[in-house]
Amino acid sequence: MMRILLVEDDPVLADGVRAGLTLAGLTVDAVSTCADAQAALASATFDALVLDLMLPDGSGLDVLAGMRAAADRTPVLLLTALDDAPDRVRGLDAGADDYLGKPFDLDELAARLRALVRRGGGRATPLLRYGAVELDPALRAVRLEGQPVTLSRREFAVLAMLMERPGVVRAKAEIEDRLYGWQEEVESNTVEVHIHNLRTKLRRDAIETVRGLGYRMRIVP
Repeated sequence: MMRILLVEDDPVLADGVRAGLTLAGLTVDAVSTCADAQAALASATFDALVLDLMLPDGSGLDVLAGMRAAADRTPVLLLTALDDAPDRVRGLDAGADDYLGKPFDLDELAARLRALVRRGGGRATPLLRYGAVELDPALRAVRLEGQPVTLSRREFAVLAMLMERPGVVRAKAEIEDRLYGWQEEVESNTVEVHIHNLRTKLRRDAIETVRGLGYRMRIVP
């Protein structure tokens, strides 16, 4: 699961985008001003930013310029009604990674975000494979030795996070940050429950607990 920051001042559109991207398996935090976007970026880590240009307290390009000046390489997709060629050129030259004009299709927006994050992580293929496990982020499908495995939305998200960088230990707090937005309450044992369920549905030894640090996919000999 990817954690996305949505910067959009139209509350109806913001609610619709958040609902649509959540159904696509993304975690979405939404703000409506440049100031709130800058505060959010300073306090949390996001996989990508969906940024409107016309905001109540300035231009989204100011947010983008601040990010790039601070060497923040978070992928940015501009989502705006300013969709003429000069606007697209200006946004891309300012450091945006993609541009989508309004109106737009939510499935396309989700696909573009997956592509941005995939390229940012240096992956050429959308499929994640580790040992006998294969995960398809677009189809939200998991197979173990070729057989389908049914996971909940958040179980899928935890597995995807671990498989993105299987040798890296993911801390409990890092997993919680990816799974839950600001408005969602997180119970103390939530991550442990998801890990337990994944081990039950995959293999008991599929995920390794690194004591005091977190979790990672078990190293395949």
